[in-house]
Amino acid sequence: MGYPVIFQIEDIYYPALSAVGVPVNLVAILILSRGKCGLSKCISCYLVGMSVADLLVVITDLILTRVGQIYFRNSFLFITPVCRPIKYLGSAATVVSVWLTVAFTCDRFVAICYENLKTKYCNEKTALAVIGTVSVLGFLESVPWYFIYEPYLIIDNVPRDCIFKVIFRTSPVWAAFELFHLILTPCVPFFLILLLNVLTVRRILVVSRVRRGLRGRSNGENHQDPEMENRKKSIILLFSISGSFILLWMTQVVNNIYRRMTDTRYYNSFTDPRYITESTSRILQLLSSCTNTCIYVLTQAKFREELKNAVKYPLNLIVKLVKS
Repeated sequence: MGYPVIFQIEDIYYPALSAVGVPVNLVAILILSRGKCGLSKCISCYLVGMSVADLLVVITDLILTRVGQIYFRNSFLFITPVCRPIKYLGSAATVVSVWLTVAFTCDRFVAICYENLKTKYCNEKTALAVIGTVSVLGFLESVPWYFIYEPYLIIDNVPRDCIFKVIFRTSPVWAAFELFHLILTPCVPFFLILLLNVLTVRRILVVSRVRRGLRGRSNGENHQDPEMENRKKSIILLFSISGSFILLWMTQVVNNIYRRMTDTRYYNSFTDPRYITESTSRILQLLSSCTNTCIYVLTQAKFREELKNAVKYPLNLIVKLVKS
């Protein structure tokens, strides 16, 4: 049997995504940290936090794990004392990234649907507290993953690779933890984001209808509503980020539910449709760590302007040096 097609795709896809994922997240962090994108400090905090978590996912889960398995299989990355913390950090970073997306969605839901809570909850201080809490809890929740791995083999007294201990497959305690982890990330966040977006859309439709009616009666003409125009940018950003998350994580959520219902732990071959589905869900999940910057470019005019300035700066510097 030849080299499986899904492996051929991964051999190209993971390095390419790594080459894109690191710079786009770094660019997002640098530009958003400057606070010149026309977004509130609260929103900027969440977006920077999400970009930092996504960057950590790209480095640990994508570069050090996926790309490492393909091109650096015999390197120090796969000594057990090294690959164990890498796997832990990859899991923790994913949890934090997902739940910061939930936190951002909740923040925008409150800002749009509950005006009386907006001032109290939707501010920089609360955003920083939420980001810190989510980060600490995410890393604590993932601690058990650090202890579940053992060496696959020992070469010259050096433990190599990380595989699950036998107890992970037989212990009801570990089975309960695995189920808890899968429910916590990504099942609960997926359905929570979906629910909050549905409620937000319903609220927007109701408010828009009421405001149009009031302005129509008061002016008798069709004018733009300044308040609704100001909200539009935040709403577009919310739905773009949430929609991207839902689409890219949908396969992972459905696959996790299917695996638990059928107790699928092993596959017949690398061409087994179930294995291909799992690999595809992983590919889409990792893509979600690289899409937010593209969303900012497409939806935020001031972010585009800041990005253009960032690109022009070194070019202008080179031109000045050449001329001098």
